[in-house]
Amino acid sequence: MKQLSLFENENEPLASRLRPEDLDEFVGQRHLLGKDKILYRLIENDRVPSMIFWGPPGVGKTTLARIIAHKTSARFITFSAVTSGIKDIKNVMQDAKMAQMQGVKTIIFVDEIHRFNKAQQDAFLPYVENGSITLIGATTENPSFEVNGALLSRCKVFVLKPLSEDDLVVLLKNALHSPKGFGNLLTDMTDEMMMTIAQFANGDARSALTTLEMVILNAEEENGVIHITKDNIMQATSKKALLYDKQGEEHYNLISALHKSMRNSDPDAAIYYLARMLEAGEDPIYIARRVTRFASEDIGLAEPKALEICVAAYQACHFIGMPECSVNLTEAVAFCALAPKSNALYLAYTQAAMDANKTMAEPVPLILRNAETKLMKDLHYGEGYQYAHDAPNALTAMPCLPDRLKDRIYYQPTNYGLEKRYKEKLETIRTWKKAHQEEYNDKRDKEGTTNF
Repeated sequence: MKQLSLFENENEPLASRLRPEDLDEFVGQRHLLGKDKILYRLIENDRVPSMIFWGPPGVGKTTLARIIAHKTSARFITFSAVTSGIKDIKNVMQDAKMAQMQGVKTIIFVDEIHRFNKAQQDAFLPYVENGSITLIGATTENPSFEVNGALLSRCKVFVLKPLSEDDLVVLLKNALHSPKGFGNLLTDMTDEMMMTIAQFANGDARSALTTLEMVILNAEEENGVIHITKDNIMQATSKKALLYDKQGEEHYNLISALHKSMRNSDPDAAIYYLARMLEAGEDPIYIARRVTRFASEDIGLAEPKALEICVAAYQACHFIGMPECSVNLTEAVAFCALAPKSNALYLAYTQAAMDANKTMAEPVPLILRNAETKLMKDLHYGEGYQYAHDAPNALTAMPCLPDRLKDRIYYQPTNYGLEKRYKEKLETIRTWKKAHQEEYNDKRDKEGTTNF
């Protein structure tokens, strides 16, 4: 037996060698490239507009651009946002303008367009507007955030999706049979092995092909057959690189999914999204902060213990860290998902904050102020204040809001969880205060005192 050695003079990766040059060879994205779909017809008819290809790595953005380059009669120029500067852009734009005057169309492809800053993106704008160029951009980031609004409004956005496992298996079979791939070799790779690679690749064609290449190159040959073992597959698929960027859209997508799964009382989904973030390297402290906020925003007094558990989970994350704190966060997430829900506190603060911002100059009622000096006493600070602990049932009819807000109600408890009891209690308190308000006002009038 001997270790297989292939492509001694061939350094081009398998994924690059197998790039399709025609739409009929392209695997995946049927929602865009079915023969009855608009993008397919635009490319086939060489009438592509300015557009943005948006999708995760390895779904065919650059490959589509290369297919357009093969099919178009226009000049096709490729830019990399990593290596090109604004001077390069302006030089190419001037060349495109001259070509347009001679009746030659120019298509500019910008890979990773989100890496261009605002000034660099702005340099394309006048040439896209006057038709000197057709711009095609590729990005893994949400173009709504990463592409200038003026430029984005002049481009059609096409969303490319992760490839399905079946699509990836088709791609792997093509690689095994194509002369550009391993078509000159005999292997005993099974459909089950290819499905394992497809599942590992997580929708990324480049990852699937790179993994296949690793498996083939590290397998052993015997009697002209490359023998693929389960161990070969396991070694090549031992650690999946999860799609995650702590500053990118997926970061916000996953925390949103966690929050909404807890709100929807779905502990299974919530724990899954928690695991997605932690396994991809998210800071557990960040998750703990968000879950603690959830405990008050979406549960509140319906189950006050939620806040205690979430704060305890935050402390666990702070003191012991990963991986041990993963189970503490799981406890907090599961408790929040199963707890009764109420957003009454969130709504109360939101309304109070709106009023507070409109009434920042409103004086605090005199009756609520402390009279620390003789002057303050002379100005009636604290005059008529009623100490609730000295009153029957610890209740007084003394109003505490400023006069212009005296009838405002912010906190409106729900009928869920413990909050139902608080609602009943609050209704009793408000009813009592209303019944005794007139008596209180009469007494204040006789004393000649005022709240202000």
